[in-house]
Amino acid sequence: MSEHTSDKANTEKILIVRLSAMGDVIHTLPAAQALRNAFPNASIGWLIEERWADLLCAPGTPRRGPRSPERPLAEWVHTVNLVGWRKSLASLSTVEQIARAWNDVRSVGYDVAVDLQGAMRSAVLARWSGAPMIFGSAQPREAPASMWYTHPVIPRGRHVIDQNLSIAEALIEKHVEAPPVEFPHDAEAEAAIARLVPDRNFAIVNPGAGWGAKRWPAERYGQVARALAGCGVLSIVNYGPGEEDLAREAEAASAGAAKVLRCSISELIALTRRAKLFVGGDTGPLHLAAALGVPLVAIFGPTDPVRNGPYGARSVVLRNPASETSLARRAQPDEGMLEITVDAVVAAARNSLGCAASEAAHG
Repeated sequence: MSEHTSDKANTEKILIVRLSAMGDVIHTLPAAQALRNAFPNASIGWLIEERWADLLCAPGTPRRGPRSPERPLAEWVHTVNLVGWRKSLASLSTVEQIARAWNDVRSVGYDVAVDLQGAMRSAVLARWSGAPMIFGSAQPREAPASMWYTHPVIPRGRHVIDQNLSIAEALIEKHVEAPPVEFPHDAEAEAAIARLVPDRNFAIVNPGAGWGAKRWPAERYGQVARALAGCGVLSIVNYGPGEEDLAREAEAASAGAAKVLRCSISELIALTRRAKLFVGGDTGPLHLAAALGVPLVAIFGPTDPVRNGPYGARSVVLRNPASETSLARRAQPDEGMLEITVDAVVAAARNSLGCAASEAAHG
């Protein structure tokens, strides 16, 4: 059927390389699940940055062995700490950590590595895994990365999930639709969230994002929370590292209608599973909510929702025509995004909740 059909029969161990970040790892999961479905008897490994490993494996769960609800997708979860290692490359401790990580990967004897990051570092790591077949995009984010692939693939589709799927399809050798994905179940995190938020009648509002231009003003999230209180819905303000001030600003503007909650990744998964609605910008927690099938209102500015937006039918995406697509990490808010009003977000949220409350969006 293709030039590597004879190799497919020998595909017993598959390595997926997607190192970071949260949203990007989540966008990779459908392709990984498609590989799992196509090769049910194969063993799958994933090479990922340590800080994001909880997206694949619940804390305290062994990183290798038979799959389980705590590690539902991969038999091996290999972790690296490239950010930390770069800060102390000359130290003996760093050299030892790198050697252990690399011995861990190479000891498996992978038949195929699939680079779904498209960066030089991920492509080099895929090649160094020792796998004889390396799949990756022929048009990667960093062009030289394609030189490390034995099977460069021209990606199809506009959304990044479809592009990732098209690379997996080159190995599967047929078209596949995006399958549902499963996240780890962490019993401790589930119990902790059930204690902290016993009533499931809540929305998550997430004022943070990777850089300033993607952030809708935090106080407006608080005003949205005030309006949702008129529907009998509590708002939980989620935030990540360095975003506490944004969370507190949203909480203050909510006039008591919002509660701030800082979560680990496992706790955020548990919290999102219970939520009735998610409101936020282009950031990892938004894509987690989309993957879990939670109705959401997505507020977009400089990033293109056609490529990076929530993937699925249960979402409303708000983007002003004045917003221009740019990945420049500007600190200033996107001017087009500022044109999206609280009333517009509240109307979308109420529609998603099926709420016809008459309380004003903000006082």
